[in-house]
Amino acid sequence: MGILGRWHGWRAVLLAWGMVWFGPAADLWAGALDRAGAPEIIGWSAEPFGLSAAALSAGALREKWRGLALKLDDEAVQLALCDGDRDRCVSPAALQLLAIVDSARARDGRGRLGEINRAINLAIRPMSDLAQYGEIDVWSSPLVTFAHGAGDCEDYAIAKFVALRLAGVAASDLRIVIMRDTIRGEDHAVAAARLDGHWLMLDNRRMAMVEDAQLRNYRPTFVIDQTGIMRYVDAPLLAGLPDADPDSANPASANLAPTDLAGSAAQNAEPGLISPSN
Repeated sequence: MGILGRWHGWRAVLLAWGMVWFGPAADLWAGALDRAGAPEIIGWSAEPFGLSAAALSAGALREKWRGLALKLDDEAVQLALCDGDRDRCVSPAALQLLAIVDSARARDGRGRLGEINRAINLAIRPMSDLAQYGEIDVWSSPLVTFAHGAGDCEDYAIAKFVALRLAGVAASDLRIVIMRDTIRGEDHAVAAARLDGHWLMLDNRRMAMVEDAQLRNYRPTFVIDQTGIMRYVDAPLLAGLPDADPDSANPASANLAPTDLAGSAAQNAEPGLISPSN
């Protein structure tokens, strides 16, 4: 069989273990992203903001997520190994992420979500992809982000998405939402978790979590769940709603007047250059 053959055999076993450990979220890293054909319309009550969404069967954003999914697949194996034997774990990034997950597991409900939101916000410093990689719009896996100690809003959101799943939040209650910030004129990504029927946004711009109904001056464009990536259908501008949490890390942005953007432009937007403030 040979050393290489034995490694592939053990890797398959570890990957299976990791998938069992992650539960239904494993579908996200596998064939569920290969959905094609006519878009599937999701129920109005299923997604954040209560909006319908249609599955993407092609496009640059879908391919970007497919590439990241392969990296998440590999990291699931490494995290499973480190979680099983932390004394022999050779990845400081994995140990740092698992320590955050441990603290979250010790809490319930909103406390669990808030622990991950705050801890990851503090563990990663904001930095644009252009400054960090010399490229525009790089989606990093959690262990890469933790190893660098820096990332943009998408990197925060991805790390929180994985950490929440590891902490025991059901895959069906987790999303990554991409929104158009109509004030700054840029795309912004957040993790979202459903608790008691309400979607909470875990945003790197604020320590306090905010319900989707409290957001303003954003236009939701895409949403990612355990089955793949979807585009919001006819998403309205979220304006004129109650102010976001007054204890947010950036309260000024929650009180700016709404700006109207053409719906078609927002719907066709894909995440691009994210400023360091994201």
